[in-house]
Amino acid sequence: QVHVVESGGGLVQAGGSLRLSCAASGRTFSTYGTGWFRQAPGKERECVAAISRSGLTTYYGDSVKGRFTISRDNAKNTVYLQMNSLKTEDTADYYCAIRGDAGLGRSPSDYDYWGQGTQVTVSS
Repeated sequence: QVHVVESGGGLVQAGGSLRLSCAASGRTFSTYGTGWFRQAPGKERECVAAISRSGLTTYYGDSVKGRFTISRDNAKNTVYLQMNSLKTEDTADYYCAIRGDAGLGRSPSDYDYWGQGTQVTVSS
């Protein structure tokens, strides 16, 4: 089993920044692709960003391109989501997910292990 823990959420004003962290147990974490998803009240869960095991391939949802950056440090078994120029519509619960594959996925069904989520609230 892989244990996943997100951190870094909180309250921030529009235009501000946050950095989310996703830490996973086990030294094999670096072999897996990782995604960040978010879900706001009344909306479907969407893939915000994803990164391959190597970190060489990334994906960003259209709504966050140019504002968010996903990266990973395999030595620390950690994936980061740098969130800049935050908007009120970014308010959601953010989840880190890890798949049992080195590749990059965009759908929740592509992922096998999930964290409990971290709350991000952007105020105006």
